[in-house]
Amino acid sequence: MALPRVAVAALGGTICMAPDVQSDGVMPKLSAQQLLDAIPNLGAVAQLEAQTLRQLPSPSLSFDDLLEVLRWADEQVAQGAAGVVVTQGTDTLEESAFLLDLYWPHPQPLVLTGAMRAAEAVSADGPANLRAAVTVAADAGSRTRGVLVVMNDTIHAARWVQKTHALAVDAFTSPGAGPAGAMVEGTPHYFHAPGQRTTLAQPRDAGMRVALLESCLGDDGELLDLAVKAGYQGSVIAAFGVGHVSFAMAKRIGTLAPAYPVVIASRTGAGSTTERTYGFEGSEIDLRRRGAILAGWLGPRKARLLLWALLAAGSATEEIRKAFASFGRMRNL
Repeated sequence: MALPRVAVAALGGTICMAPDVQSDGVMPKLSAQQLLDAIPNLGAVAQLEAQTLRQLPSPSLSFDDLLEVLRWADEQVAQGAAGVVVTQGTDTLEESAFLLDLYWPHPQPLVLTGAMRAAEAVSADGPANLRAAVTVAADAGSRTRGVLVVMNDTIHAARWVQKTHALAVDAFTSPGAGPAGAMVEGTPHYFHAPGQRTTLAQPRDAGMRVALLESCLGDDGELLDLAVKAGYQGSVIAAFGVGHVSFAMAKRIGTLAPAYPVVIASRTGAGSTTERTYGFEGSEIDLRRRGAILAGWLGPRKARLLLWALLAAGSATEEIRKAFASFGRMRNL
C-alpha cells in the first residue's frame, strides 16, 4: 500500500534557527527540507514534499503571510495530500492555528508544530515535534478535526491550545478542555471523536485592524478611545475575571457600542466570561446592556482573531454577536 502524501511548509521560528555570528544568538536559517532531512526514517511514515514559505521569527508573521499559507495548503490538498504540516515559531503558534482553523474546510488535517529549543541545542525538541506532526497529519484518525497543534507528543485542537510557559518544552496546554490526544509509541491516540466545526467566509479586506487592550488597576479606558481615533475597526478588551472593567472603561464602551464592536474576554488565561452573575457598573451584565459582546470561552487573543475575521468578511454587528455566541460556547473539543 502506498504511503500517504504529506506536504510540509516552513515559516521560520526556533525550529528553523541556527547560530548567527553577527547577532550572537540564533536566527531562522534552516529550510523545510533541512528540517525533514534531520529526522531518521521519516520517509517510512509518509511521502513528503517540502517548501520553505518564510524564514521569519513568528512575532513578525502577518495576516497576509497566513492567508498565503492557507492558499498553499489548499493547493496541497487539491493535489492529493492526505495532510499538511506547517512549522513556525511558538510565540504566535496558537494564534496562527486558530486563524487557519477559522477557514480550513477540508477533512484532511492541517497540523502546526514548532520547537522550544533551537536545532543546535543538546536536547533540541524540533525533530521529535516534526516527526509527530507528520505522523498525525498522515493518520486517518486526524481527519475532520480541523487544525491541530502537535508539541511534546501532545495533540491540541486549535480552538483551545495556548502557550502557557515561556521556556518549557511542555509549554503548550489546552486550559479548560484538555488536549485532543497524545502520541503513544509513535501512534496518535485521540481522547474523543471529532467535534462540531464552523468555518468562515474568506476575508474581503485583510487590512482590517482590531486592537487588543488589557484591563489593569487604575485603568481609565483612554486607550480604547485612542484605538478608535487611530482607525482600528474593533477592539477586544482583556477584562478582569469573568468580564469586568472599571467604571471609566464601562462608560467609554457605552458611548461606542454597538456601532463600534467591543468584545469582552477574560484576561485570566482560563475559564469563561459570565452573562448574568454580577450587576455592578462595569460588570458583564452592565456591559451587555451597553452593547458589548462577551467572548465566552474564547481568550483575548483568539477573540481578536475571530473579530478580525468577521470584520474582514464584512459581517454586520448582529452577525458578529451571533458568531461569538457560537464560538464562545464550550464546543469543538
